[in-house]
Amino acid sequence: MKLYIKNMVCSRCKTTVKSELEKIGIQYVTVELGEVNTTKKITSLQRSRLYDALQKHGFELIDEQKNDLIEKLKSTIVDLVHHSDEDLKTNFSDYISLSVNDNFISLNTLFAEIEGMTIEKYIIKHKIERVKELLVYDDLNLAEIALKMHYRNVAQLFSQFKSITGLTPLHFKQLRHVRNSGSVMSTDNLQR
Repeated sequence: MKLYIKNMVCSRCKTTVKSELEKIGIQYVTVELGEVNTTKKITSLQRSRLYDALQKHGFELIDEQKNDLIEKLKSTIVDLVHHSDEDLKTNFSDYISLSVNDNFISLNTLFAEIEGMTIEKYIIKHKIERVKELLVYDDLNLAEIALKMHYRNVAQLFSQFKSITGLTPLHFKQLRHVRNSGSVMSTDNLQR
């Protein structure tokens, strides 16, 4: 189960949260800034105790309804960017609002509070990851990738990719190709 915690900003925050989880007896898999993955669903008593303990340290445990909403938002974005070839008839904000049945502005505010980035930045991050996959594993050219990933044109894809990765899409593809062929050569050399 995921729990979202506001106001975590450093590694000491993670240490504090881990300590409070252990005191309450909540087993966790990971503790990241703003997010805890527990091994199982926590009880309402554990949630109440954790809420009080975190408040003493200046943190805020996000309620279950907001947790569910953030998870639904993330899932909607990941599905749209990574698993859908659907041609959007609307923009991302309208699509998201309709998918989770809520106002985009309030969703974006909540998302930014919890995730530390806007929905738009989260979408861009996932789009660039998907573009990287397409560059490496598909035979699509940049124009086809731009169309598939809902960019207005190749120039917009090129610009956004470079601003996020520091590389042009073609340079990224060349580096991956060189790295992949280098590892193949290393494996061949080991067999000799």
